[in-house]
Amino acid sequence: MQNSERIWDLVDEHRAEFAALSDRVWGMPEIAYTEYASVAEHAAMLREQGFRVTENVAGIPTAVMGEAGEGGPIIAILGEYDALPGLSQEAGIAEPKPLPGNGHGHGCGHNLLGSAAMLAATAIKDWLAQSGKPGRVRYYGCPAEEGGAAKSFMAREGAFDGVDAAITWHPSAFTEVARALSLANTRMDFRFTGRASHAAAAPHLGRSALDAVELMNVGVNYLREHVPSDSRIHYAMLDSGGIAPNVVQAKSAVRYAIRSRDLKGMLDLNERVKQVALGAAMMTGTTVDISIMSAVSNLLPNRPLEEAMQRNLEHLGPIPFDAEDKAFAAKIQATLSDEDIDNAYRAVGIPRQETPICDFIVPLDVRGEPMIGSTDVGDVSWVMPTVQAHAATIAIGTPGHSWQVTAQGKTAAAHKGMTHAAKMMAGTAIDLLSDGQLLAAAKADHQARLGKTSYVCPIPPDVNPPLQPRPKEAA
Repeated sequence: MQNSERIWDLVDEHRAEFAALSDRVWGMPEIAYTEYASVAEHAAMLREQGFRVTENVAGIPTAVMGEAGEGGPIIAILGEYDALPGLSQEAGIAEPKPLPGNGHGHGCGHNLLGSAAMLAATAIKDWLAQSGKPGRVRYYGCPAEEGGAAKSFMAREGAFDGVDAAITWHPSAFTEVARALSLANTRMDFRFTGRASHAAAAPHLGRSALDAVELMNVGVNYLREHVPSDSRIHYAMLDSGGIAPNVVQAKSAVRYAIRSRDLKGMLDLNERVKQVALGAAMMTGTTVDISIMSAVSNLLPNRPLEEAMQRNLEHLGPIPFDAEDKAFAAKIQATLSDEDIDNAYRAVGIPRQETPICDFIVPLDVRGEPMIGSTDVGDVSWVMPTVQAHAATIAIGTPGHSWQVTAQGKTAAAHKGMTHAAKMMAGTAIDLLSDGQLLAAAKADHQARLGKTSYVCPIPPDVNPPLQPRPKEAA
């Protein structure tokens, strides 16, 4: 840990400019594959800090990579900057108040995520230059984590080839080394085609695509009883076929998210859901076109990296929140229920404490009842040893993907949390660059978890990312 204080000083030297970057990205919320303004901000900052910049990574115009250093191991720091629809919110107030505009908002804190990741990469770059040690750091600006699986596409296209280890973080209600728990996830579209007819005068001539979607949904609801308890299946209507009840709907479409604890389980469950769709088509005399939109793998743990990050976190200590930070967090908690707050503590596995914001460190091996989602970081973890931090940027109990997250995205507490995350990531990276045995242990752990199974991207090779055109104002 002899390098810790120096790398943390290097983080502090840049923290103000990266907090400003985070705030700028907060103010330009862009959803999956539309992050043209956000990626431009990140690319400009990479050039300003002296990185060698590669744009259009893996053929994705909103992905960027910056590299610094020469020779030695390559350590990747992963960042994100996509927002969510429907979570627009004025900053710094504890009541729902959407802003004018497109309705998007940083309700998952990715404005902080990307900025802290680049802050860590910048500190590592400076440390490499000052120490003269061989090694390279890469900042990957990754779009479309929210449902777009950009890292999965990037992994499939070889964007991470040659990297020795990856480090990332996510804004959270708690400060901890994140448990490597996520669900493999496929987003799959089912488009039914039937035959239109007059619903009263000639119903026998019609074949209802809407009936097919409804029958599929009923069938999947029955399927849920017969899948592993930690699998998840949920859906959203894409096209109900029209608004005229006197027309037999000739087209209808539904999108399913199908999740399981591992890739094999997800692929097996995908086939079962497909069979339900085919059965619905058969019952209604319609046809169904099935297409995968995106998919992500489950996370693989890496014990040596997790222990190294925990040592950095314990040496660093808790985030230094002050009375003003706690006062605003208490106002946010007042908008929540006791169930929200209790659920947050239950998920991490520690007793409830009388503080509105996490001013402590969660131990490494506590085991709670995690509510598991999905992330495209999972695919990176199959390609190389990967570790993820959580740092507190929101009041304890704040639901993810909520207006409350957006409201807290520019606070002093959020800036403190992102700086802490940068220090956790940078310190872990320096350990890897300085200690060949740690890197070798991380790689050995990774190979043992892969076993005889090589990584195969869950997105079929003929499926391309759903790229969106550059808006005129961003051209």
